[in-house]
Amino acid sequence: MGFTESHATQVRKGILKILEIKDSDIRILTLEQCRDAADKGLHAGGAFSAIVPLVSLYYGGFLDIDVENPTKRGQDMFTLSKGHAVAAMASIYAELGYFDRSLLKGSRSYASILNGHPGPVLPGVHIATGPMGQGIAVAQGFAISGHTSPRFDSYALCGDGELQEGPVWEAVMFAGQKKLDNFCVMVDQNNGQLDMANRMIFPTPNLEAVFASFDWNVHSCDATQYSSVFDALDQFRNGVRNGKPTAIICHTSKGHGAFSDFLNKHKVTGTDALMAQELALQADLRAARVADFDRYARSCQRNAHEDLLNIAAQMNLDVAAGFAQRVGPVRTKRAEPRNKQICYDPAQLPKFDPKKEYAAMDVVTAAMKIFARDSRVVSVDSDLATTSGLEAGIAAVDQKRALNVGVAEANMMNLGEAFAALGYNAWVSTFCPFFDWKVMRRIAVGHQERLEAISAGNNGDPNGWLSEGHGLDLTYLATAPNFETRTNGATHMGNDDITIFDGMAHLKIIDVSCPEQLLGIMKWIMAGNQGINYVRVMRTGSAVLYPAGYEFQFGKATTIRESATDAAVIISSGRGVHEALATATLCAEKGLGVTVIDMPSVDEECLLSLCDTRKLVIFAEQNNGYLWSRFIRTTAMHRKAWAETLRVIAINTLDDAGNAQFIHSGTYEELLDAFELSPAQLAQTIIDRAA
Repeated sequence: MGFTESHATQVRKGILKILEIKDSDIRILTLEQCRDAADKGLHAGGAFSAIVPLVSLYYGGFLDIDVENPTKRGQDMFTLSKGHAVAAMASIYAELGYFDRSLLKGSRSYASILNGHPGPVLPGVHIATGPMGQGIAVAQGFAISGHTSPRFDSYALCGDGELQEGPVWEAVMFAGQKKLDNFCVMVDQNNGQLDMANRMIFPTPNLEAVFASFDWNVHSCDATQYSSVFDALDQFRNGVRNGKPTAIICHTSKGHGAFSDFLNKHKVTGTDALMAQELALQADLRAARVADFDRYARSCQRNAHEDLLNIAAQMNLDVAAGFAQRVGPVRTKRAEPRNKQICYDPAQLPKFDPKKEYAAMDVVTAAMKIFARDSRVVSVDSDLATTSGLEAGIAAVDQKRALNVGVAEANMMNLGEAFAALGYNAWVSTFCPFFDWKVMRRIAVGHQERLEAISAGNNGDPNGWLSEGHGLDLTYLATAPNFETRTNGATHMGNDDITIFDGMAHLKIIDVSCPEQLLGIMKWIMAGNQGINYVRVMRTGSAVLYPAGYEFQFGKATTIRESATDAAVIISSGRGVHEALATATLCAEKGLGVTVIDMPSVDEECLLSLCDTRKLVIFAEQNNGYLWSRFIRTTAMHRKAWAETLRVIAINTLDDAGNAQFIHSGTYEELLDAFELSPAQLAQTIIDRAA
């Protein structure tokens, strides 16, 4: 007597056979990208080894996504942490209808929005990846948001090579501690990397044991076939959640699924002949897989057969046309505009007594208790919350939106990006020198691509899938700038951060001098759509310089002391403004008038106006001459000639030869004296030079 398989068993076996057909479809589209690319290039090894996990995820029924509206909250999120596998993901996205198939041609060219790594300029892609070890951390941020309402799952695909990056483990540790059981990471363990395609540069540990040690659920899969990966995803998606994130270790090899071993390398440049050969063999394999599925489906019970045909149609297969691949049509529509303005009652914001001093952290805490009543405000600290004030302020309203990741600045920044990409007004904070340049740069690239997608949509480009309000609102609250670190040590001194970060596109640098000014800056940021801001705040208390109701304008300086007979002008920012005012008072006692300009952000118009002044101009800065360097650059860019009478002095922390340097720590008064920035020294310089 024969044994009849159950309906569920027949359907499962049939789905695995359909996934194999889809495997062929995606490999063919990926190879065609190589054939049609501007450089005939493809990150083949990692793209091909990623196809089994990607096809399983996108076609196995595990993702709840809205292709028409990829920014709609509540749908599952996917992050390709191993950005080099973009060709495989792009093949799937074209087939699902995120963008037209024509985008797969001419990729990797300057004119194409499909590059060697993915980014938000490509419809359906939420962040830019490529630099290793960061996508997994951003996906973790998506999972944190998905743990609230509306709930959703977050998936990431990373490579085993990028597990050599430290930020990966910052995320893995935190995800386990946060009990993110809606977070699933698939590790493409293909045992190769760029320099060595067939082995790791150093032995990879037992990843299953490592992830388990951080309190993760772990599945070990043979990712050269679909059954194992499919079952692991099914267990994550449909199994009982136990408070642990899930890692699926996908054991495979670089270039898996290719016929020619030429494709087993990290990156290849294929000839037309090789691509034609590979495409022909892949087409033959696909035909065999279709025939195999057809035979199997016909042998199944009638209802199982019908179910399998319906499932095949859902996987973009034209059943009526012999299971031909169906690519598109384009389904993604332009996202609805986001209103990014934070709602709050201005009357409840803190008030300042002009006779008292206030620490920035206290201002931030008091203000955030009001701003955070809007659920779109979120913060991430890295074991320095007592210097930022963010956690205390936001946690007073909703502690779930006040995160502290411990000593893990890269993870902090990546989490901030995740929330900003979802539409939050996100704040992250640490000491000035601790911000990770590599992470900051990748985030800025993604922000630029968002702006490009918005601009494209405004100009009628069908691939301009984002609209107003879909840029990032992300603030880096940089504590202890200039001389504020004082006696903590040279590595903590923030005298060089802004001159380094000034080369970062789209980063708005702001140096805060006053509690009222800080509140005005926070209100400006809460208005929304202010992009990525690097806000440097003083660590210890300071006097109030501005009247209540001060309104901050980025790119505008404020003259806070001036008379018609002034012989000199001091330009400064941060606590240096207080020293400039004290200097002006000392000079006034000697009968010499001094104008004081507070320039929290670069005011090019003001800088250019200095070229025509007959006054002595002093740039007094407790850093490596940020405003001074911008003065030189601005006048050069605008070809503005200096008047013959112009006398400019730069007093900062550059060495005597004008070279950048790090500075030793010390008391604030010692540092002022060491760099001739005390009021008495500045006053003497003005008296000596103004005559």
